[in-house]
Amino acid sequence: MPTYLYCVVNPDGSDDEQFEVFQAMHEPALTAHPTSGLPVRRLPVASQVQLGSDASKLSNKNLDRLGFTKYERAGEGVWEKKAGQGPPSIHRDNE
Repeated sequence: MPTYLYCVVNPDGSDDEQFEVFQAMHEPALTAHPTSGLPVRRLPVASQVQLGSDASKLSNKNLDRLGFTKYERAGEGVWEKKAGQGPPSIHRDNE
């Protein structure tokens, strides 16, 4: 069963508490919080990609070919580019 993300809707229409519910796909969306009875709405959520054992899809060469930029942590507050366009490294500002 998929997990759906909901949020409580305040009287002014703004979003409040978020919670997850396991529901079958054929079940209708909730309209009220299961315990409080407050109105709710289902939030759109991007599906999670299942990578399985094919890690080659995330290789630096393949990411570069597809137009992605990848940085890896090289030290405290320093990230080095491993694929794609952009500066060779990025640094966290020291405040």
